[in-house]
Amino acid sequence: MTKVLITGANSFVGKNFLKFSRYSDTEEVSLIDTMPEDIEFEKFDVVLHLAAIVHQSKKITEEEYFSVNRDLCIQVAELSKKVGIKQFVFLSTLKVYGESVISSELRNEDSECHPDDFYGKSKYAAERGLQKLEDADFKVSIIRTPLVYGEGVKANMINLIKIIDYFPLLPLGKTENKRNFTFAENLVGFIDQIIEKNVSGIFIAMDEKALSTTELVNYISKYMGKKTYLFKMPEFVYRICSLFIPEIFDRLYGSLSFENSKTRAVLNYTPPFSTDEGIKKMVTYYLECKRLKVKERTEL
Repeated sequence: MTKVLITGANSFVGKNFLKFSRYSDTEEVSLIDTMPEDIEFEKFDVVLHLAAIVHQSKKITEEEYFSVNRDLCIQVAELSKKVGIKQFVFLSTLKVYGESVISSELRNEDSECHPDDFYGKSKYAAERGLQKLEDADFKVSIIRTPLVYGEGVKANMINLIKIIDYFPLLPLGKTENKRNFTFAENLVGFIDQIIEKNVSGIFIAMDEKALSTTELVNYISKYMGKKTYLFKMPEFVYRICSLFIPEIFDRLYGSLSFENSKTRAVLNYTPPFSTDEGIKKMVTYYLECKRLKVKERTEL
C-alpha cells in the first residue's frame, strides 16, 4: 500500500486530503514543530508538500516568502530524495503566471510564467529548484491551482460568503470577468490520480467552469437562501478603486482564466463535482457551522 506523507500540518488542502483521498495510509507532519532532518522519510513512498506562506500580507517580507516557500521546500525534497522517496508532489499556484494577461489566448501548462508578487515568485522559484532534483528515480509532480474552496475554507472566499450573508446590496452586478476555481474534493482527485499514475510534470488542477464574480455571488446567494441585489459600479468609482485598492479590485473584477487539456489527457481525469455542486457543499457547511455556534450561545 502506498504511504503518503503530508508536510505541513492542519492546512485546508491537507484536511481535505485526509478526509477524501483514496490513500488512507497517510500521515502529516508540522514543519513548525519538526525540523525536516528529524522526519522519518524512509517510512513513506510519496511526499505531498503543502507547507507554505499563502496569504498575501505587506507584513511578510520577500525573504520570509522565499525562506518558507522555496528554501524549506527544496530542503524537504532533497531529504526525501536522499532516502529513496519515489515521488514528490508540490502544491503550487496559478500565481506563478502573474496577473497580467499577455495575449487573448487562455494560458495553460506550457505558458510562460511572469510572477509579479512575492508569493508567486517564491513558488515559481521552488518549482524550478525541484525540477533540477528530478531524475528517473525521483519524480517531481507540480500542481498549479487557482483559489481552492470547499468545506471549512478560509481567507478570501469565507470573507465573500460573510459579506453576502450580511449585506444584501453589493456593487458586483454584470461583471464580465472570468476566473477559475478548484473545489477541494476535485483537487484531492487530481492529486490521487497523479500519485496513482506516478507521473511527473506540471499540472493545472481546476474545476471545468470559470466564473464571473457575479455568477459566483449568485451561486452563493442561492444556496444561502439569500436575496442579494447586485448593481454595476459607476465608471468613475470603478476607476478610483482600481487605483487605490488594486489587489482587492483585481480579485473581484479582474480575469484570470486557464485551460488544462494537457493535464486531463495525461491523468485521464474529469473532476467529479461541478462548480455548482462544490459551492452548494461549501455553503451548506458554512450554514451548519453558523447554526451550531448560535445553538452553543443560546445554551450557555
